[in-house]
Amino acid sequence: MGRKTIGDVDVVGKRVLVRVDFNVPLDEKRAVLDDSRIRMALPTIRYLCDRGAKVILITHMGRPKGVYNEKYSTKPVADKLAELLGQPVAWVGECVGEEVKSAVGALRGGEVLLLENVRFHPEEEKNDREFARRLAELADVYVNDAFGAAHRSHASTVGVAEFLPAVAGFLLEKELAVLERLLHDPERPYVAVIGGAKVSDKIDVLSSLLERVDALLIGGGMANTFLAARGYKVGASAVETDKLQAAGSIVDKAAYRGLPLVLPLDVVVAREIKPGAEKMVVPVETIPDGWMALDIGPVTVERFINELKKAKTVFWNGPLGVFEVEDFARGTMAIAKFLGELGATVVVGGGDSVAAVNAAGVAGKLTHVSTGGGASLEFLRGKALPGVEVLECK
Repeated sequence: MGRKTIGDVDVVGKRVLVRVDFNVPLDEKRAVLDDSRIRMALPTIRYLCDRGAKVILITHMGRPKGVYNEKYSTKPVADKLAELLGQPVAWVGECVGEEVKSAVGALRGGEVLLLENVRFHPEEEKNDREFARRLAELADVYVNDAFGAAHRSHASTVGVAEFLPAVAGFLLEKELAVLERLLHDPERPYVAVIGGAKVSDKIDVLSSLLERVDALLIGGGMANTFLAARGYKVGASAVETDKLQAAGSIVDKAAYRGLPLVLPLDVVVAREIKPGAEKMVVPVETIPDGWMALDIGPVTVERFINELKKAKTVFWNGPLGVFEVEDFARGTMAIAKFLGELGATVVVGGGDSVAAVNAAGVAGKLTHVSTGGGASLEFLRGKALPGVEVLECK
């Protein structure tokens, strides 16, 4: 039984509170650097506007820890959304209270209002029931279109559904459809590429993927912990020493299953993480003392590509090097460009991975670029997402 979407409820003339994920990067002048998350929410917003709904958008930005911080204000997002929608977007510097009620009351059918960052209130992350009620009193219908926050039990993702009819937006519906196929019926061979900085963030999903995939490729900073677990000396590379046993266990489980678990064979090393730093490519057996592994090397790229050539389905989460610095982004970019030409079902999740496929110009060639890194990992573990579980069923 599927979840209800906005297509299943009457929204004509209604006040509709839409939880979106507009947690987007801003530059020094507070202009939006990457508007892809905003663009992906447009179908839901336009659908509601076309039906004369009064659209009230609520989102988080960053981690302000429950206090106001201008750095995380949603005002620049309202300006970008207005540009993309081609119509004015009202904005109010709060998300509850009399000022917000007045702003909502002034809306006409087809108009859009963006509220201030919901995480400026500590009650949001505590899923405070009274705070959720105050959000709910602004609207007649609740729509969750924020897949990137669906794994959080917060007031704006879970609590508000107690007080309003709660359905999925089109983006959330699309995310779930794509990931459900990966979870239950992927076309095989199915290969997962997992990167990022920390093993601790992904131990559980790696263990789960061992039971589901036909090959597992590991890169990024987390690969250092796996290499150390296998007895390699990794110089000054960051290693999570408290996760060595867990990493070793995953390697052993893969070997027991006969599952290819591919770790870097060579790496790009440097003494400093900065543009123009002295660097060199070395086999993982000879990482020098005082040097850090910051990207996968060309031999590893070739090995990864040889495994990916066999794939009918690929899931990629996490960069394969320090992607923010161009000198250490080549491995990540090479894999991104290859996946863009693979012709298989390719799903990418995670902010830096998404940035990589956008930078490589291949996002439009992939099956799906997910707006939720953490949420996609939780879902592919087979875990229920709180922000999905509270939605009404058909």
